[in-house]
Amino acid sequence: MIIEARAYARAGLLGNPSDGFFGKTISIIVRNFGVSVLLWESPELVIEDDDEHTFRNLRHFQETISRTGYYGGVRLVKAAIRKFCQYCDANGIQLPPRNFTIRFSTTIPRQVGLSGSSAIITATFKALMQFYEVDIPLELLPTWVLKAESEELSITAGLQDRVIQAYEGCVFMDFNREYMEANGRGRYERIDPELLPKFYLAYKTELSKVSGAVHNPIKARFEAGEPLVVDTLSAIAEVAEEGRKAILDRDYERLNLLINKNFDLRCKIYNISASNMELVQTARSCGVSAKFAGSGGTIIGMYPDEESLHRLIVKMRPLNVRVIKPYIL
Repeated sequence: MIIEARAYARAGLLGNPSDGFFGKTISIIVRNFGVSVLLWESPELVIEDDDEHTFRNLRHFQETISRTGYYGGVRLVKAAIRKFCQYCDANGIQLPPRNFTIRFSTTIPRQVGLSGSSAIITATFKALMQFYEVDIPLELLPTWVLKAESEELSITAGLQDRVIQAYEGCVFMDFNREYMEANGRGRYERIDPELLPKFYLAYKTELSKVSGAVHNPIKARFEAGEPLVVDTLSAIAEVAEEGRKAILDRDYERLNLLINKNFDLRCKIYNISASNMELVQTARSCGVSAKFAGSGGTIIGMYPDEESLHRLIVKMRPLNVRVIKPYIL
């Protein structure tokens, strides 16, 4: 029997990047892009390398590196398997002596803020849970996915992406420091996706930037207690709290303003590249709201009607930007 497990791209709707700073966020799943992991029993444990090592020419080589990077996703699968084993050991779960072959594929654009790396790890965990019939509680799964990245691969990240990829749909997250330190996780609340207005996503694939490189300088300033950074991140967290209320009240005008406010607050403490700023400014010139969906490279916002969405598509085309409607359900 072949087991198939999936995890999808995600977009931070409000609150990011406060999730790594004991803040609050709202995220949505983006089913337009995803990771598929196939796993089946075999005599030996085999990780099939989905990365390409044979190239038609130099152009194909460059395109492949741009899409998958130099190391690809196999290291993520290895980290997930190791952390799954450690979870079982820590909880007294004895795994049967069964080996497997595992293979993955992904359609998530690389390093544009849609969380392709954590999706590979999340899907691998889901496949292993099915294969070995191990039930990791949903509220704990994101923590172990994050451990695979931070402890095994030294990737700087927060819980937000892993939470939404585990829960799917739309989730409000509260990463209160005291609760986090006591429980190793945040408080997670599902929000009915039927309450959400119309969103768009726009991404430009050559805007590749590793999020850890973006967050590291701010992390040091936050830990040093710099007032501007601490106060701004607190304000960004409150935007998520206000956004939760706006969604539940169907106050879409307020939600639209909060999306813009989130990005404007971020600009107070982060240096925004010219290319990323062009994305946001172009979108807003079309009469739609805009903010980063992650650490840069992709923006998300609301649009009032199809005419404004069409205007956005037309204006983004010369910038080599793709505009889509995110599928949440």
